[in-house]
Amino acid sequence: MKLGVGIGWRPEIADAVEALPGIDWVEAVAENICADHLPASLERLRERGVTVVPHGVALGLGGADRPDPARLAGLAARAALLGAPLVTEHIAFVRAGGPLTASPSLEAGHLLPVPRTWDALEVLCENVRIAQDSLPVPLALENIAALVSWPDEELTEGQFLAELVERTGVRLLIDVANLHTNHVNRGEDPATALDELPVEAIAYVHVAGGVEKDGVWHDTHAHPVTRPVLDVLSELRSRVDPPGVLLERDDDFPPAGVLAGELTAIRGTLAKAAAAPAVPRRSPEVPEEPPTRRAGARDRVAVAQTALLSSLVAGTPAPEGFDRRRLEVQSRALAAKRADVVAKVAPELPEILGDGYRKAFLSYARNRPMSGGYRHDALGFAEHLLITGLPADEAARRRLTRWWQERSGPRPPRRATRLVHAARAALLGK
Repeated sequence: MKLGVGIGWRPEIADAVEALPGIDWVEAVAENICADHLPASLERLRERGVTVVPHGVALGLGGADRPDPARLAGLAARAALLGAPLVTEHIAFVRAGGPLTASPSLEAGHLLPVPRTWDALEVLCENVRIAQDSLPVPLALENIAALVSWPDEELTEGQFLAELVERTGVRLLIDVANLHTNHVNRGEDPATALDELPVEAIAYVHVAGGVEKDGVWHDTHAHPVTRPVLDVLSELRSRVDPPGVLLERDDDFPPAGVLAGELTAIRGTLAKAAAAPAVPRRSPEVPEEPPTRRAGARDRVAVAQTALLSSLVAGTPAPEGFDRRRLEVQSRALAAKRADVVAKVAPELPEILGDGYRKAFLSYARNRPMSGGYRHDALGFAEHLLITGLPADEAARRRLTRWWQERSGPRPPRRATRLVHAARAALLGK
């Protein structure tokens, strides 16, 4: 299906997206859409004949656990609601621990890279087949950006993706910004990856901005698209005419004119590359899978991913073979994102705590991994502050107590709850 040129629909720029000229289609984050009704802006776009594709971020198909049936059902419902021609997700893991490792469940709050090993490939392929059987439309998977590299990888990114497509028939969503990110952070040549992956399986392409700090490229989706990213898009177009290309922007949204300018740059890059001589297609070489039994692959992947995620979010020692400096950068990035998202889902917290919010939250999160989503995280943070007698300002503490009680809901009393109620009673003089 030919999609054309589109843009990521976000509530913050809904009006701008509707007004942008030449938008053929949009992509919406699936988890941000209710399963039974659409935002009015998406309804209007659909009435105009604009295709809407749901883009999932929470399945964690690269994780050791099999896909959650409830999450799959939710993604399927959104695809049906939108009348979407396909749905997309990521080649990543987002949680670890739990029954497979007899350890606490951990949430990353972010997309983390899977090891490019035969074990991880086997697990991913089984998870993809489960997802494909549960979805009413085709599935396409996105390559992700990464700050860290797994030690002892057995396949390149292109080889890994080629094997995934060969074994499952899944489509690909190629993010050229992520290829650039992995070039800067991991020394991986985008042209080599494009030569190795099956470009005929591409469903569409993402283009996004980022920023380089201290030699590390951060795939922020909050900065302008750079020339190196457009150069990777040109490399891709010289090999294949992708059915769709989409501009992503997730934060620090610029005026509509800036978005229009970036779309114009994308169209110009595609047109220029289409006019140039095509790059000859080379047959990718994939090493043979070792003739050893793959029994226990899921368990081995579970142990490895749990060790990595625990190091990133719970302060446990870095697994052997990883670059410790890069792990520290990734750990700080995860904590910062966690603080930012909690501030968005619970804006009353930074309002109550003022300038002290971020420092207090990062201190709280240092050894307290997220395990139940961001809203649960916000409640846990508030509860922690109240138990420790914070904030120091009495009026702010009273406001935080009320906020926590209004949202915590009925649940069995426990020590933390009793302490909060006692604190509130003391504040009110009862």
